Amino acid sequence: MFEASVHNESDLMIDSEALLEVEYPVMEHFYTIQGEGAHTGKAAYFIRTGGCDVQCWWCDVKDSWDESKHPGVKVSEIVSLVKESGAPIAVITGGEPLLHDLNALTISLKMAGIQTHIETSGSSPLSGNFDWVTLSPKRFKKPTEEIFPYVDELKVVVLTKKDLAWAEENAAKCPDSTKLLLQPEWDTPGSIPLIVEYVKNNPQWGISLQTHKFLNVP
Repeated sequence: MFEASVHNESDLMIDSEALLEVEYPVMEHFYTIQGEGAHTGKAAYFIRTGGCDVQCWWCDVKDSWDESKHPGVKVSEIVSLVKESGAPIAVITGGEPLLHDLNALTISLKMAGIQTHIETSGSSPLSGNFDWVTLSPKRFKKPTEEIFPYVDELKVVVLTKKDLAWAEENAAKCPDSTKLLLQPEWDTPGSIPLIVEYVKNNPQWGISLQTHKFLNVP
């Protein structure tokens, strides 16, 4: 768990109204089923922020890259939408969500009784108050070193053998409790037998699949 710095409870209560007025560029938001990783199959509300400094060529949400295309939405509105949906978990993703200071959003969600998860490449400093941190590092935009002690789940997208070496390099920096997952790139079928054989030989790793694509849900 990663927690934002709060001086004391009275400070948090005094600032709660100000937190609700903070705005974030939101590309899209929706209530769905988590399709990847350790929490696959769980109901979750996704909040996809605009802006990305990583820009993977295989990204299926390239519209999220340009922050200027996505208008600011107040935290109060985001929290209301998540509460109304009945979702127990809010997943903050992107784009690259850590381009934004996520303290206001995550503290407000947690004050509303909602668990907070993040999916990030770790390319920017970690901010926010999270129950679960998923790190998906990219070879061409390395994560900051400060994120590693807080990683609950390491999820590495695999296209070639180079990505397996990259996965091990990052796993060595994570806590022993971190869940280690390899995920085949959707449009690279050859990555599947590569991952299967690797996990058989290295059973500390598991496989993550994009099950939402099989289920045909967002």
